[in-house]
Amino acid sequence: MTKKVLLLLVACLLGACNKLPKEIQHKTEIGDGSVQTQGLSDPVDYVWPWLDSANSRWFYFNSATRPFGMVNLSPDTEINGAWGSGYRYNTLEVKGFNHVHAWQLSGLSVMPVSSENSINDIRDDYYSAFSHDTETVKAGYHKLTLDRYAIDVELTSTTRVGFHRYTYATSENRQILFDLEGKFGPVDLTKGAFTQVNKRTFSGYVVNQPTRRRPRPTPIYFYIETNTDVSDLHELKGAVLLDFVDSANPLLMKVAISYVDEQGAKSNLDSELAHWDFDQVVQTSRNEWNDWLSKIKVEVANEKAKVRFYTDLFHSLQGRRIISDADGRYSDQTTETRLVKQLPLDEQEIPQFTHHNSDSLWGAQWTIQTLWPLVYPKVASNFSRSFLQMYQDGGYIPRGPSGGNYTHVMTGAQATPFFVSNYMKGIRDLDIELAYEGLKKNHMSGGTMGRAGYEHDSSYSGGLEYYMQRGYVPYPLPKKNKAFHQDGAGQTLEYAFQDWTLGQLAMAIGKTEDAKYFLNRGQNYRNLFDNETGFMRPKDIHGKWLADFDPYHYRVGFVESNASQMTWFVPQDYSGLSELMGGENKAIEKLNQAFETASLQGFTAGNAHDQETDETNRRVPVNYGNQPSIQTAFIFNQLGAPHLTQKWSREVINKVYSDVSESQGFNGDEDQGLMGSLSVLMKIGLFQLDGGTTKDAIYQIGSPVFDRITIELDSEYYSGKQFVIEVFNNSDANPYVKKVTLNGKVLSRHYLTHEEIISGGILQLEMSSTPKLN
Repeated sequence: MTKKVLLLLVACLLGACNKLPKEIQHKTEIGDGSVQTQGLSDPVDYVWPWLDSANSRWFYFNSATRPFGMVNLSPDTEINGAWGSGYRYNTLEVKGFNHVHAWQLSGLSVMPVSSENSINDIRDDYYSAFSHDTETVKAGYHKLTLDRYAIDVELTSTTRVGFHRYTYATSENRQILFDLEGKFGPVDLTKGAFTQVNKRTFSGYVVNQPTRRRPRPTPIYFYIETNTDVSDLHELKGAVLLDFVDSANPLLMKVAISYVDEQGAKSNLDSELAHWDFDQVVQTSRNEWNDWLSKIKVEVANEKAKVRFYTDLFHSLQGRRIISDADGRYSDQTTETRLVKQLPLDEQEIPQFTHHNSDSLWGAQWTIQTLWPLVYPKVASNFSRSFLQMYQDGGYIPRGPSGGNYTHVMTGAQATPFFVSNYMKGIRDLDIELAYEGLKKNHMSGGTMGRAGYEHDSSYSGGLEYYMQRGYVPYPLPKKNKAFHQDGAGQTLEYAFQDWTLGQLAMAIGKTEDAKYFLNRGQNYRNLFDNETGFMRPKDIHGKWLADFDPYHYRVGFVESNASQMTWFVPQDYSGLSELMGGENKAIEKLNQAFETASLQGFTAGNAHDQETDETNRRVPVNYGNQPSIQTAFIFNQLGAPHLTQKWSREVINKVYSDVSESQGFNGDEDQGLMGSLSVLMKIGLFQLDGGTTKDAIYQIGSPVFDRITIELDSEYYSGKQFVIEVFNNSDANPYVKKVTLNGKVLSRHYLTHEEIISGGILQLEMSSTPKLN
């Protein structure tokens, strides 16, 4: 350690600096305890965006963005392909700064340069090295130095406007390159237009060409303002280079975007960023993030645990981005002709909700579907209303829209549990009759349940007709097309749960006959339980079991999973499943053995999503790196063995969701907030096995890792002000709940109702090193 660093450390300890010197602050080696957290106070200060960034995919990394922001501005160190692209920590070369990092979408990429070469030469060779030693990354802010050009780049944003500040080493050769064409993450981008309005203003658009997943070309428009005159403009196919007049002052640039049109981009800029105070926007962004993150306040001596918690919560508010303009206009691409439409406005002419992109809701029942309604009910409402708007526009409630397109990502009718959960929790600011109509359509012939992954032009590969006639989806189907995830046993289990949730909603709104029908379909999981092996097992079209069955074979009849993992995908009826297994004790024994085995592999199929197909990794019986079995630790509660829920949920947290490292974090696919949300829920010790889809929605109690947790309740939706969880004698050595007290009353159960939480109060948990056996 240098003398300079020692002096700075002393100064920090005396309160004379706001943060540790970079060379100390940035150390985060796994397991060495060297994450430095001195001087941190507000929740936003604990966010560490570098988490797991060595394994980034295009939409994963977030820095200069707001919660669900249309703009997600950050450096790109890799740009080829959906996976392994975006900001990848171990690649020390910036290839541009893109304004859109969304599922199946990219946007305008810019790069400040300083060169005397022509645009022909610059266009083919403009990347620059950088160093993490001169890099700062925070929630809402990113700074680095482009070593090749000696340019300091700073980035921040509003919801729909990216804000850049470039400090050049000299007052000459100040340039910005706009790369409008090429491969950017998951898409091929083509130039639409680039127009100079005046010496400081420009507009245009780029086009995201169709992908296998997003079927229609999707334009993204931009409107640009700079604080300095342009002296020259050079244009080459797919690129524009701006030369700026000489100046020693920083060059500022605003880039507003819109999915609607150039006027929409300009209106977004006028609405959100009328001034040029860069530092003010950085501070405003910090404040907004802090407001959102402060909805859950945690207290614990382990500051590193707080870094990881608030980084996970940060991720839960990302990815599924706003696509409507500030005035509520949006692009409808549910049909072949792109249309510009208007969201409904309130009495103050403000949009009643925001329209959104979203990757799949596959696994949402155990993640955002629980977290958002509890802590951010307005977000849950926005998404339901956004999806319902797409039903009104295109005839289907989507399961993962991209830029106003249907994608039919993954399988089943994933939106159904999401809508039902919101309704059961009192989030009812939509037309529930219209919503039910759309949800039911998805569960019937021709609906989205009949479509396998990315099946745009037919509804066969989901096997819904077979499911409705025979009670299961055959594996394999008699004929196959190019759709993804044609895994009949896994599809059957998903459909049965989704049917059951629709039955719950039908019962709640008085549709008795529909309720009977869908609740009966919810029992179809029974048709695939094989008594001989004790696992769910694929059947062919003739009703014969899959030959040479191995419950640990990956993606053989099960979507991104194996039979050992998916056998437990019966959140609607664990009592019935345990009966099939020979009773609760047998089921507990079987599941406990699965956890014992999985613990040897760290409860995941490797350290990254692309490792799942490895021959050893794929055989893990419980995988907390992907969605199909992330509920399993809480099944013990339901089966009468809460001590095992407490034991295994704590071990999963420690092994899977506790690292603070560039090279590790989620041990799989974070999937736009799903796994971040899961980590948050497990750490506060609240989990919903059925996603909260019953009239009296319940939360299973786990093993919280914090001493005190305060959840601020939204007064617009809930009567209580706060729900507090106090955990006594808490440590990894004491993972077991000895005593449960709610508002001074001792409970003999290990769950809470939604009503008990939203009414406000105090839950007290006394922990012990010894399990309390019933």
